[in-house]
Amino acid sequence: MKKAIYPGTFDPVTNGHIDIINRACKIFDKIIVAVADNKDKNTMFSLEKRVEMMKKATKNFPKVEVKPFNTLLVEFAKKENSKIIIRGLRAVSDFEYELQMGYANQSLDNEIETIYLMPKLENAFISSSVVRSILKYNGDVSHLVPKEIIKDVYSN
Repeated sequence: MKKAIYPGTFDPVTNGHIDIINRACKIFDKIIVAVADNKDKNTMFSLEKRVEMMKKATKNFPKVEVKPFNTLLVEFAKKENSKIIIRGLRAVSDFEYELQMGYANQSLDNEIETIYLMPKLENAFISSSVVRSILKYNGDVSHLVPKEIIKDVYSN
């Protein structure tokens, strides 16, 4: 069974994230969406809320399991018995950071492979930070996030 890890903060999950998950499900037998408990990031939503929202957003993906993690990604991948990490690339500006992270992960475990997937063009501009910025001013994000979590993002 080919199992892949799709890590992120997902603060909140966006249609771009769901696009990447959908693409990954076509390639792999199982996807573990790993929701990071990153103390360095000042998240808008708690870890518990981000896990809950991701579970709601992926409820129709039978290959997906959502789990929180607070370790090095390679340690989480080892624990989950996976050697494949999925990362999304929206623009060239993402590439340098993602390349560095891919190399860093491989330096910690030389069997780790990072697969980069691009969202559809219509989702390429969506990021969690864009969604959070719009939410701060009570703007409409219903076209940027999965319909299953719209109430959640406004109830924070």
